[in-house]
Amino acid sequence: MDGNGRWATMRGLPRSEGHRAGVESARGIVTRCRELGIGHLTLYTFSKENWGRPADEVKFLFDLLVRFLTKELDTLLAQSIRFKVLGELDELPLAARTVLSRVIAKTAHCEAMTLNLALNYSGREEILRACRRLLAKGLAAEAVTEEALAAELYTVGQPDPDLIIRTSGEMRLSGYLLWQSAYSEFAFPETLWPDFTPACLDAILADYCNRTRRFGLTGEQIQS
Repeated sequence: MDGNGRWATMRGLPRSEGHRAGVESARGIVTRCRELGIGHLTLYTFSKENWGRPADEVKFLFDLLVRFLTKELDTLLAQSIRFKVLGELDELPLAARTVLSRVIAKTAHCEAMTLNLALNYSGREEILRACRRLLAKGLAAEAVTEEALAAELYTVGQPDPDLIIRTSGEMRLSGYLLWQSAYSEFAFPETLWPDFTPACLDAILADYCNRTRRFGLTGEQIQS
């Protein structure tokens, strides 16, 4: 969800207003995905590298997260949306940990859709974490398979992403779901995240539906 700060700067506003507008975009996209029957949606919210931002901005982001989740819990329950976090919760501020844990527990029974927040997340760290967990189990080298490693990722039990969208025209992954994105399709719209509407999502999904996903095979194999 890239471009909140630039969106605010272009309007002569503090960066916090861009993040506030970005929350509204997130709400609209979650609702649209639920309407479309999309089973899994992950929003890259805060990377490990983001701790390097100004302290007041980081504090604002977590305060905003706490307010958003507190307000949206009833909506998540009403729409049967399970809430999960991809990342290390223990390193987050106490208020954020408390609210996140509460929302995770309250929505654990929901089945219509899973909403992941990649929060305090690093794709490299996720893979290293999985390797450490396999080593701690004492697995023999031949037992370290793709399936075994995937079972130690934050996304265990969830499908790999079919489509990854990065807004604002930036054309890089920035450590996002590095293992899981091996065969994902990508879209890099120029639109800044606060301006990314459900209609923008629909347009990208329409393009995605016209793509042929071959997963290493030939087009003829896929068609047969």
